[in-house]
Amino acid sequence: MIWHLIAALFAGLGTAGIGLLLRFISAKRLPRWIVPALGGLGMLGYQVYYEYSWLSFKQQQLPDSAEVVDVEYGSMLWRPWTYMYPMPVAFEVIDRDHLSATEADGERMVEFFLYRFEKQVADRVTHQAYLMHCDAREWVPLVGNERQPDASALHEIGADTPLYQALCETPRA
Repeated sequence: MIWHLIAALFAGLGTAGIGLLLRFISAKRLPRWIVPALGGLGMLGYQVYYEYSWLSFKQQQLPDSAEVVDVEYGSMLWRPWTYMYPMPVAFEVIDRDHLSATEADGERMVEFFLYRFEKQVADRVTHQAYLMHCDAREWVPLVGNERQPDASALHEIGADTPLYQALCETPRA
């Protein structure tokens, strides 16, 4: 986070310098407030750039076996431009190298970890083990060290969701 603060300060200093240069070129016909106004716009511009590029930056840090299965976009009152262009606030990933597919009574089951990345002051990453019953299109969290299914948290999933397609639409080995 300290690096983003430093980058915002340098963006502000750079655009304030452009304001000084414009005042110098115009023989000081431009008002004095143009310098801090451009400095503020530069810092705001960097912050907006960082917020919208956060998702692609985080995806570049993931291993090649990671597949994004859901992206959550949000709007905030103190960021009015997000009502027109919602910004990414969270995304979910599965790791294809750590899937465990099994057949039970001719029905396909896939055990996987779902990683959730949330954009906050300090980025937050959580993970949970799940079991997907592909034929019934149901998934359930696995709890405890023994990874026992929590039947009270059973969810149905649509066949058109990216999570289901990533886990169950792959060819059977």
